[in-house]
Amino acid sequence: MKILLVCSKAFYDKLLFYKDELENLGHEVFMPNCWNCPETEAKYRGTKEHAQWKASMIKHSEEVIKSMDSVLVLNFDKGEKKNYIGGATFLEIYDAFRFGKKIFFLHELPEGMLKDELIGFNPKVINEDLNKIK
Repeated sequence: MKILLVCSKAFYDKLLFYKDELENLGHEVFMPNCWNCPETEAKYRGTKEHAQWKASMIKHSEEVIKSMDSVLVLNFDKGEKKNYIGGATFLEIYDAFRFGKKIFFLHELPEGMLKDELIGFNPKVINEDLNKIK
């Protein structure tokens, strides 16, 4: 299965572990935008180019998701926020839903104002069991 890993930039340090584990299970794994240079966005913040750069990243993610079989949401705790997903991750989950891709969450869905929408995307929560990705 072709799987795109999606998560907050705060979790990029955990990506290689899951990529390796999934590849050992026979999956083809793709990394999120700028995963190997998460500081890229910071150089655009406060400039007129930031909105343009952000839009290009959202469009690029959409194109990548079209070519995937699924997305795996790596939703870890971020400070006091349990099983956190950010705005860009939510949009990637939405794109996966729109294009009929399988959606897996590593941990339970986060509480909050978007939980109903996340439930509506019909994701499968795997609770760290990567063997459930099928």
